[in-house]
Amino acid sequence: MADRGEDVDAESEDELYEVVNITDYARRHQWWSRVFGSSTGPIAEKYSVASQIMMGGVTGWCAGYLFQRVGKIVATAVGGGFLLLQIANHSGYVQVDWRKVEKDVNKAKKHLKKKANKAAPELNSFIEESTEFVKRNIVISGGFVGGFLLGLAS
Repeated sequence: MADRGEDVDAESEDELYEVVNITDYARRHQWWSRVFGSSTGPIAEKYSVASQIMMGGVTGWCAGYLFQRVGKIVATAVGGGFLLLQIANHSGYVQVDWRKVEKDVNKAKKHLKKKANKAAPELNSFIEESTEFVKRNIVISGGFVGGFLLGLAS
């Protein structure tokens, strides 16, 4: 039985993978171009302004609506939990050691300050990439923001 297991491991190590060039595939299959467009540039090159505003508005409204609903649920859960803890504390079911809480909060602040300096380059690169995306796709981004605000309001 042990020989059979070794044979399986040897076969999996020798397994070869084929690398597929997507540009050649797209040239040979016309449906690829119809679905994803012939251009690989920004969305502004593929769709009309009205289509971009509509796509951005619809996706923004959906995101805003979900953000509103989830936000209400989270706020209710956090507020309700806080209220229950306060009632339990006032009734004497829970005793809070405020000195220990203050010590732990100060320790967490120091830890976050150390970590914040290390994460700054990654955050800056993400912000730069996001800014570039918005600049390249300003119409759809504007539609998204408008739809998001409408979704929050509905």
